[in-house]
Amino acid sequence: MSEYNTNPAGRYGTTVARTGVAIDEGLRAYMLRVYNYMALGLAITGAAALGIYILSVTTDPAAAVATYRGIRLTALGAFLFSGWFQWVVILAPLAFVLVLSFGIQRLSVGAAQALFWIYAALVGVSFAVLLMVYSGQSVARTFFITAAAFGALSLYGYATKRDLSGFGSFLIMGLFGIIIASVVNIFLASTMMQFIISVVGVLVFAGLTAYDTQRIKEMYFEGDEELVAGRKAVMGALSLYLDFINLFLMLLQLFGRRD
Repeated sequence: MSEYNTNPAGRYGTTVARTGVAIDEGLRAYMLRVYNYMALGLAITGAAALGIYILSVTTDPAAAVATYRGIRLTALGAFLFSGWFQWVVILAPLAFVLVLSFGIQRLSVGAAQALFWIYAALVGVSFAVLLMVYSGQSVARTFFITAAAFGALSLYGYATKRDLSGFGSFLIMGLFGIIIASVVNIFLASTMMQFIISVVGVLVFAGLTAYDTQRIKEMYFEGDEELVAGRKAVMGALSLYLDFINLFLMLLQLFGRRD
């Protein structure tokens, strides 16, 4: 009895400390799940891009059925990138991301994951074109630069005590501005406008990386059931995946060396 702590504040403080530790451990596990999903999505995209590129390009003139920017294409490459089906390749990822974004509440965790993996693979198919336009060394170098920048920005978003929510509306406006300007530049084909779009795009997606990381962190709730927590993890991974991919594209347009 002499060891019994009669101070209720002390007992309460111990309970709070243990609860805080449990929340921290749960948050770390949740964020690790988000990053693992995102990393697997990027790996699927890279593997799909490289695989489709290898199957679509040939050095044998007799096996070539079409060309793209002077590169000989196999029958598969011609089907994917030089005919009407190229629009399916371009638009199919958009359809999957819309289904994920607006239908997540009706999907099981397994279905949401499957859609995310399929989406990442479709993005990889469309990214095979990048290997035809830019040198492999340039693509690899830009990827590692993007990975380093993304890691630092995401770490800042996770660790900072500053509320980044005020930047959210500004960044979303910048994103819509980039989309509109990119559509307009399809018709103008202005290299100066493309340069400006790429510079602004790097700034916007750098900001979105930190903002989304903080937003995903704040979405965590210790009391979430597995279904809700799983959906949140998939949507968080999708947000960070999109930030990474778009930051990579903008940097590649700025610093990539074309073949």
